[in-house]
Amino acid sequence: MQPVVRATLIGTSAIALWGTLAPLTALTGGRIPPFQLLATSFTLAFALMLLRWRLQGHWGLAQARQPLAAWLLGVGGLFGYHACYFAAMQRAPAVEVSLIAYLWPLLIVLFAALLPGERLRLRHLVGAALALGGVWVLLGGKTGFAPAHLSGYLLALACALIWSAYSVLSRLLPRVPSEAVGWFCAATALLAWMVHFAWEPTVWPDGVVGWFALLALGLGPVGVAFFTWDHGVKHGDIALLGVLSYAAPLISVLLLMILGLAEPSARLAAAALAIVGGSLVAGWARRKRAVSPTESP
Repeated sequence: MQPVVRATLIGTSAIALWGTLAPLTALTGGRIPPFQLLATSFTLAFALMLLRWRLQGHWGLAQARQPLAAWLLGVGGLFGYHACYFAAMQRAPAVEVSLIAYLWPLLIVLFAALLPGERLRLRHLVGAALALGGVWVLLGGKTGFAPAHLSGYLLALACALIWSAYSVLSRLLPRVPSEAVGWFCAATALLAWMVHFAWEPTVWPDGVVGWFALLALGLGPVGVAFFTWDHGVKHGDIALLGVLSYAAPLISVLLLMILGLAEPSARLAAAALAIVGGSLVAGWARRKRAVSPTESP
């Protein structure tokens, strides 16, 4: 398997894990304050990488010795995105916040064209537009944007800009190992604990299901996903990963249906077709480029 293809597949696993974020969060009971949830999840993510380091016979100190730019980008991306997201959810309706925040895959496709050796192709734009339309349908189609919620909308837009910038700029730091993300998770957890203890009450899940969901969050969508995504955006097809990221909300809805928290509908079927269609268009662009590098869109 070619290294780029392998890295892209590894990055795609993060998208699948992020699809479990909403269902797992729902299973925690919805009572845990946002920054406590953030702090707990990133603490578990760091613990996961620490366990890996100990099995290798060290404490991962070499991975902590990274350039200041890597630390600023890593912690700023992880903490900044989630801080803006939780703040947006408190200031605007969830549907609108989700719709705006999920502009980040499209922004990745566009920003990736600015990277050295990359080229934005017409098929990538078409695929991204199709997938974006699918997400719009999935999140409710027509929405009522109200001026009173402007601050929430701007914070959601900040989410999209922060995560797309984090993903694309990570490509410029290929020598920073993905294991270094473990230390970025530790710093993010520390910041989140500070905010939590300053502003929030401490609330823990009720029952086994809630504790299982909390553990799964830290090990999956807020754990392994960040390490595999880092590897994918640094070494894989970043434009294709950007379009494929639109599958995350679709996976979330499908899992919510399985759990009995959402109902099947024609809207879901239309969204699925648009998201899958957009991903196929972007994938076709990649295959065509491999066969005929000089072909123009």
